[in-house]
Amino acid sequence: MRLGIDFGTTRIVVAASDRGNYPIVSFEAPEGEVHDWYPPLSGVAAGRRIYGWEAWAAQSGSDSTVVRSLKRFLSGSGPQTPVDIAGETAPLAQILGELAAALLVALRERSNLTILAGEKLEVMLGVPASANSNQRFLTVEAFRSAGFDVIGLLNEPSAASLEYGHSHREKATQKDTILVYDLGGGTFDASLVELDQRSHAVLASEGIGTLGGDDFDQILAEMALEASSLDAGGLSQSQWFRLVDEARRKKESLHPNSRRLTIELELLNPAFTPVQVSVAEFYRRAEPLIAETLHAVDDLCARTQSLEAIYVTGGGSELPLVTRLLRERYKSKVRRSPYTRAATAIGLAICADKSADYVLRDHFTRYFGVWREADGGARIRFDPLFAKGAALPGEGEPPLLQEREYLAVHNIGHFRYLECSRLSEDGQPAGDITVWDEICFPFDATLAGDADIESIPVHHVSQPQRIGESYRCGTGGELQVTIANLDAAYTRTFRLGRWGAKSTPIVPGKLRKTPVRRKKT
Repeated sequence: MRLGIDFGTTRIVVAASDRGNYPIVSFEAPEGEVHDWYPPLSGVAAGRRIYGWEAWAAQSGSDSTVVRSLKRFLSGSGPQTPVDIAGETAPLAQILGELAAALLVALRERSNLTILAGEKLEVMLGVPASANSNQRFLTVEAFRSAGFDVIGLLNEPSAASLEYGHSHREKATQKDTILVYDLGGGTFDASLVELDQRSHAVLASEGIGTLGGDDFDQILAEMALEASSLDAGGLSQSQWFRLVDEARRKKESLHPNSRRLTIELELLNPAFTPVQVSVAEFYRRAEPLIAETLHAVDDLCARTQSLEAIYVTGGGSELPLVTRLLRERYKSKVRRSPYTRAATAIGLAICADKSADYVLRDHFTRYFGVWREADGGARIRFDPLFAKGAALPGEGEPPLLQEREYLAVHNIGHFRYLECSRLSEDGQPAGDITVWDEICFPFDATLAGDADIESIPVHHVSQPQRIGESYRCGTGGELQVTIANLDAAYTRTFRLGRWGAKSTPIVPGKLRKTPVRRKKT
């Protein structure tokens, strides 16, 4: 069985590939109610980690702590980064793998799917277009470790474009360009996509990896605290979760004529009383964040002379203010998906369906490169190995390769990799920058067997060595490098990412500063 899984920040949505149909999978919750999504929740109850619907059912209990939005921590964390939930600590990779395993059990035992015993679940996974290599790796490894057969990874707005093409262009005979506006629970992405019958080509993407519906929930929660004179610092991890979840529920109840919202603070403590917040004030505080998404849309619109539609998807886009601001600026071009929260999952299921015969050409959404010495060590320059906008290989195609060869004059090579959203005029990394772990390679053949070369001082050698670097990028954007001493004929292969981020534990569920962003110039 083949599935498309949109691993969202606040909801996991699954669609099945069923003989040309792509139904949304429904799940049975503990009380018997049915939902078309699965909660990506983690928690601790009685010293035991709980996930999914079990965490959902425990969220109001005083003896449990439930947290959400772990996906927002993936870009800057490594597999061994500790996650602290109510004093119970475990590596991030383990938490994600256990969450994916709980989803697998729910699909087999508490969903409307009929899955035969021993039947393999082949899945196409979605990630934000702005996701870096670390987030892609962690997502894939979590589902693989849980027992899913991961057949591919696709950028979320690219997947939504497949749903658009399937729903709106079955009989189209000419090329058109759409802009997918995907505002989810934790991230915003926009992609310019050229559609030609069953061939889709992503022309460009922009994104903000720290902006989504979660931020609107937090604004509303902060307003409730202000109205009640409560101190956010005095709330426990579980109380903050319940407050933000109450804010989410009330936000999702908004309609264009809403004037005030009542936040039930007794959900935090029976002694607290409800408070009311002004919808107009809530919108005033949320508007600067939405304006940031409009800047990205403007940048992409400037790259095409003909735009058929701005296709709006993602749960965060259901806030009425989002549609209003989009239509004020882009008028009749704006089209909301009828499957706002499910368009990505449907597109992933279409991509997983071989009989659908869609071809999607995706691309790098960030620059990836390495710092190198220049001018005999007098300065450092950035070597962009894969450029933003470079086409990714399609399914079944060979990986992208980049190679470098040079004479090394030091005994040890220290490789400092990073990804960035843009380059400055002089070619330096700029914008959103993600710094990866440092890799050390023994240029000196006598050090090839040393397991602790990081502690060895670097110095010049009398006999330079020929060094080769071979970089490989697969269909999902995963990156690895093979470094070789060509004279001594030995190599080492490394996955590229931020694997050693262990020092600062993630403590989800605490008040975070609402992001403040600078407009592009």
